[in-house]
Amino acid sequence: MPTKAQPLIEYLQQLQRKGETHIHLDENARNVLREFYLLAKGIKTQDKPAAQTTSETPITTTQQILAQGNTPQEKINSLTVQVKNHPLSSNIKTLRDKLVFSGGNPNADIMFISGAPGYYEETKGLPFAGPAGQKLDGILKAMGLSREQIYITHLVKYRPSMPNQTTANRKPTHDEIEAFAPFIQEEIKAINPKVIVALGSVVAEHILDTSEPTDNLRGKFHHTSFANAPIRITYNPSYLLQNEAHSDKRKIWEDMLSIMEKLQMPISDKQQNFFLPKK
Repeated sequence: MPTKAQPLIEYLQQLQRKGETHIHLDENARNVLREFYLLAKGIKTQDKPAAQTTSETPITTTQQILAQGNTPQEKINSLTVQVKNHPLSSNIKTLRDKLVFSGGNPNADIMFISGAPGYYEETKGLPFAGPAGQKLDGILKAMGLSREQIYITHLVKYRPSMPNQTTANRKPTHDEIEAFAPFIQEEIKAINPKVIVALGSVVAEHILDTSEPTDNLRGKFHHTSFANAPIRITYNPSYLLQNEAHSDKRKIWEDMLSIMEKLQMPISDKQQNFFLPKK
C-alpha cells in the first residue's frame, strides 16, 4: 500500500539511478524527513490535540520550533515553555515527566551538552547535579571557571525511563534524541557559544552524525552545519567515576586546555602540567 512518503522514496530512487550519491538538505527539509521518521516509529500522533502555549498558540507536530525573545535568556525561556507544551513530550512514553531543561549562563562562551538527565538531575531539576556534577565542578574550577560562567544542557529534556526504576539510569535512544532535535538546534542558536563541548559518544553521534567512538573523535575540533561554533568531543564527567587514573584525567584535561587556548584564556604552567606523569 502506498504511503505518504512514497513520492519522496521514488524521487530518491530516481536520483540514485542517475548516479547521485548525496543530496543537500536545508533545515526545513530535515524537519520534514524527521516528521516522516517519527510518524513511522509511532512517536507522533497526528490526531492528538495539540497542547497550548502561554500565548494560546497551538504547537502541532509540524510547527517549527523557534526561540523567541531579544536576549539569550528570553530565548531559552521561550524554548522551555515550548518543550513543556509540545505534543512530543507527552507522546514519548519512554521518558519520565519531570523537565530538566538546562542550567548556567545563557550568555556564556562555552556550551556543554550531555545526553539526558539522570536520577540526581531529575531530583534537583538541574543538569549534572550528582557525583558526575561534582567532577564537572572540579574540571571547571581547574579551568578557573564556575557554573555561572558556562551553559549546560541535554539533548533530551526528560530522564529516560526503565522498568521498576529507582536510581538507575540509561542512555537516551536515537528516537528520543530525534524527537528533541529541533529544540537543541534552536538552543545552540540562542546561546551562540564560541565553543561547544559534546560530553560523550551519545552527543557526538547526534551532533556529528557519526558512530565513531569518543577516543577517535577527541583531540581536535569538529564542525557541523547547524552550529557556528567549533565542537570539542570529550568524555562525560561520569567517565571519571570509573576511571580515576591520571592518564584518564589527562585526556579530558587536554581537551579543556584546547578549549582554553581557543578562547584565549590564560593558562598557567601549573594548569599546563595537570595530570602529567611525575618525572
